[in-house]
Amino acid sequence: MRILAAMSGGVDSSVAAARAVDAGHEVVGVHLALSRAGGTLRQGSRGCCTIEDAMDARRVSDALGIPFYVWDFSERFKADVVDDFIAEYAQGRTPNPCLRCNEKIKFAALLDKAIDLGFDAVVTGHYANIVETTAGCELHRASEQAKDQSYVLGVLTAEQLEHCWFPLGDTPSKDLVRAEAAERGFVTANKPDSYDICFIPDGNTRAWLGDHIPMRPGAIVDRDGEVVGEHQGATGYTVGQRKGLGLSRPAEDGKPRFVLGTDPKTNTVTVGPKEALAIGEIAGQRFSWAGPAPTEREFRCEVQIRAHAEPVPGTCTIRETETRLRPDAHASETAGSVTEIAVRVDEPLVGVATGQSAVIYVGTRVLGQFTIDAATSVIDLVDTAA
Repeated sequence: MRILAAMSGGVDSSVAAARAVDAGHEVVGVHLALSRAGGTLRQGSRGCCTIEDAMDARRVSDALGIPFYVWDFSERFKADVVDDFIAEYAQGRTPNPCLRCNEKIKFAALLDKAIDLGFDAVVTGHYANIVETTAGCELHRASEQAKDQSYVLGVLTAEQLEHCWFPLGDTPSKDLVRAEAAERGFVTANKPDSYDICFIPDGNTRAWLGDHIPMRPGAIVDRDGEVVGEHQGATGYTVGQRKGLGLSRPAEDGKPRFVLGTDPKTNTVTVGPKEALAIGEIAGQRFSWAGPAPTEREFRCEVQIRAHAEPVPGTCTIRETETRLRPDAHASETAGSVTEIAVRVDEPLVGVATGQSAVIYVGTRVLGQFTIDAATSVIDLVDTAA
């Protein structure tokens, strides 16, 4: 097969490309230039897709004896990932840029271009597995749970999975990958893993957002709508935050209050008791299936709301409901009937914010994902049931 190896310049993608070569495929390496600042430098283990990363990817390609190219996807990355990140935060949501990058860049723009150029598949260094069944390709967790990256791949569709290959999915540990890279003489063997948001290399998301979203003072309110303080910019607050609220009125019971959410339309930050952070149900209307769609409208599952969070068991329901108009909805938009995915969990979820991605698992299989539009606390579910 003709294989396009997406090479980030890290150890995982290096070994994935090498394994594709070992398998006898015709492999071409490509590095995606995503930063609009061509001279961007790497800061230790922060950031990725820098000029050093491109150079490391080229060195590995040379060692493998395969062609290597750099493709400039910076404009697409800015529009689909960076600008989307800003817009989501401006509307009071908390997006996951890694999922958006996989959805829009690595497995959409890149894969589409690869297929147009006659490649059969794209290989990456993600830790996940693809299982071929009579019904189609399925996405599954990696064999090593600690390195599993199936969460950030939950946005992949059935058609995309047919053209993806993850050679590291069955590798028991990252140490073995590094040892293999060292044995092959790759410069990436001991390179630190990248983390945090690649376009915010210093890791200070709040300060970065402050440079891109105008901050306006507004009211901090409790769950009853009573004003209990003032904020200097709602974007600077995160769900679950306790410190630095500067509340002018203490709670009647004297207990600390936590940020429960923000509302960009009213420019308010809502605070409440810790109990209100315990979420019993999440729901969303923007969803996709990673392979064959489920045949039942209600089934048991596990749901994961962050890349490194523990999956939580629950019951998934596919239901018809009214459209949830987003805070940035146009005045001409009206509510109507739409399909919604809801998961009611057996154990409360903590730290849930709208805009996060919820990935649904059945066993080791990634069934699909949805963007959280609504999160209902356990205490509100109890009140409703009563």
